[in-house]
Amino acid sequence: MSLIPNRSRAAALAAGLLGTVLALTACGSGDDATESDVETHTVQADNGAVEVPVDPQRVVTIGNTTLPFIDMGGEPVAVTEVSESERALIPEAQQAVYEGAAVLASSADQVDMEELASLEPDLILAQFPASEFEPLQEQLETIAPTVFWGLDVEWKALADGLGEAGAVSDALDEQKAAFDERIAGMQATYAEVIAGTSFVNVDRWASSDAGTFSISDFGCVEIAQGDLGMDFPQAAEGEDPLGWTSLPFEQIAGLSEYDVITYPVDAEGNPTEAFAPVVETNTWQALPAVGSGHALGLFCPGNNSYGSVLQYLDSLEAALATLPTE
Repeated sequence: MSLIPNRSRAAALAAGLLGTVLALTACGSGDDATESDVETHTVQADNGAVEVPVDPQRVVTIGNTTLPFIDMGGEPVAVTEVSESERALIPEAQQAVYEGAAVLASSADQVDMEELASLEPDLILAQFPASEFEPLQEQLETIAPTVFWGLDVEWKALADGLGEAGAVSDALDEQKAAFDERIAGMQATYAEVIAGTSFVNVDRWASSDAGTFSISDFGCVEIAQGDLGMDFPQAAEGEDPLGWTSLPFEQIAGLSEYDVITYPVDAEGNPTEAFAPVVETNTWQALPAVGSGHALGLFCPGNNSYGSVLQYLDSLEAALATLPTE
């Protein structure tokens, strides 16, 4: 642990960013003696060792850190924009926390550094492409201690990092315990299904070309595959994800080689708007899995935090319980 000045450092540095006159900067630094000291500790992230407050009070989240931090009980003072469709998937209480924060910009590279500095954050939590962080790093770190993760960081590692840096570890520990308990319970209850069933996860997005779908191996299916041990197709190591390949509707018939098909539904259990054209095809309706009740609609609100993953597991467990017994 160590001690660093609380607001004086941020104020002085923010003044530089705002282009204030030297006299104002001097006034800001002159407040050093009256500012209280803040206890800090060091955390490790993609931008190295970062000294952060033990109990940050004015946290800003940039990029993919916003929803996971809020999911753990964090209350950021400012955020970058999260799409309306993503916000609609989180609990209303979390939506209210998001709406209570200032929205800085639509993305990290659009953040107005003067506006950010004026908020006097004591911690910045960020995840977005590393190539975009490099030109922003010095400016962000001048404003406040900045903890950064690139997009290749696995969601559990990101959660651990956010919990430690953002002082929300207690809530995170509870979520992790609930997750571990749920995984163990499902593995025990559905051991035979997991061991003896071939699954395939299919998806379609708003950006997909007309008349196409994908066999997807990323998103919530990674939990079913990696944590539960369910048998889903996945790309070979080093290869592009299967979901990046668009398949014509004519290849829907090929799904008949799998025992169970999973596909995306909304919170009400209806096929997502983007995927609806697939289920409307005669080829889909003719699949053996569809006719026998082995096509399972799953709700995935996201796979970047324990809260959203637990919702997915709720949906998956309920769906597995509907599989007809032999």
